[in-house]
Amino acid sequence: MEEPEEPADGGQSLPPVYIYSPEYVSMCDSLAKVPKRASMVHSLIEAYALHKQMRIVKPKVASMEEMATFHTDAYLQHLQKVSQEGDDDHPDSIEYGLGYDCPATEGIFDYAAAVGGATITAAQCLIDGMCKVAINWSGGWHHAKKDEASGFCYLNDAVLGILRLRRKFDRILYVDLDLHHGDGVEDAFSFTSKVMTVSLHKFSPGFFPGTGDVSDVGLGKGRYYSVNVPIQDGIQDEKYYHICESVLKEVYIAFNPKAVVLQLGADTIAGDPMCSFNMTPVGIGKCLKYILQWQLATLILGGGGYNLANTARCWTYLTGVILGKTLSSEIPDHEFFTAYGPDYVLEITPSCRPDRNEPHRVQQILNYIKEEKWSVGFGAQYFCLGKWDKEKTVEGPREQLFIPRAQSWNLKHVV
Repeated sequence: MEEPEEPADGGQSLPPVYIYSPEYVSMCDSLAKVPKRASMVHSLIEAYALHKQMRIVKPKVASMEEMATFHTDAYLQHLQKVSQEGDDDHPDSIEYGLGYDCPATEGIFDYAAAVGGATITAAQCLIDGMCKVAINWSGGWHHAKKDEASGFCYLNDAVLGILRLRRKFDRILYVDLDLHHGDGVEDAFSFTSKVMTVSLHKFSPGFFPGTGDVSDVGLGKGRYYSVNVPIQDGIQDEKYYHICESVLKEVYIAFNPKAVVLQLGADTIAGDPMCSFNMTPVGIGKCLKYILQWQLATLILGGGGYNLANTARCWTYLTGVILGKTLSSEIPDHEFFTAYGPDYVLEITPSCRPDRNEPHRVQQILNYIKEEKWSVGFGAQYFCLGKWDKEKTVEGPREQLFIPRAQSWNLKHVV
């Protein structure tokens, strides 16, 4: 572990924990969908000397028992078996989601265990009070299910991190700002009121994973503890931040989280091969700042991001946001310098693509989330006619707390 430089505030606040080791980065570089991405991200963070202002912690590898806190034994054993053999044609692999998006390549189990262990390590640092913010940019693989790989995700490290944080923190808020719906995390906690999931994502016919409509709100005791914000192509920073801030303001008041897990996939950024959103790191940075001002224990994860240079730009910029540092526009000379041509600057410029998010539709979605989820269902457990009631608990009988509205929102206007 390396000791950080003295923080700018004279040491009054703890420096962030940065999960890193050369072995971990090398392992993450092996993922075929994002080859060498982990090295590019770390090298740019290092080029800006940001690592010197953080506490570097070497990650542990997740044990089978730790991974089995979420994933089934059968899935883990099969993943380990095909990983050792490099068998991408095993007849049982289809059952476990291994194939086209998630090939069963040699060593993939070791990769999954490394990423899962890194996120668990970061969560444990928060539990131990070592920091207020812990970062694992190579984590955030949010699609994996308990018994199935999905969407390039073999192990759901975000779920493992949340489960570890639950050892200390009663209520965990998961915020997912990836381009894709955080379906694996939402599914994992869809029946509980102790973990709330909020996902802003592209929702369009045929777009993976095809879930996350505004009407998807959770099940059983977890009803109204899942918040989904469907967004269309072309959205830019200002509108995205307005949506994010509007939703999170309601969530924070109603749920009163004790810790946050934040997934910051960079496939929303202009220039990504997904060609969907039109964001820049500045817009995501504003959302990050909004969450950080809550001053809660916060676990930061990466996720998608398939323009490797722009992903490194984004996560380096966000690391600067966490540290409260303004970074030079000029990319410093380092191992991957030539990947940032032809301009060699940190900034990313939006394209001229049209914004498909009509203001009235955005407002309809926000109204639905606010009026239905907070005033009627989930929010009624905390509010009585709009006033905070700390005596109400999330486990209280819904029938006693339900406050009927004179007129409910008609969902067909949102679809």
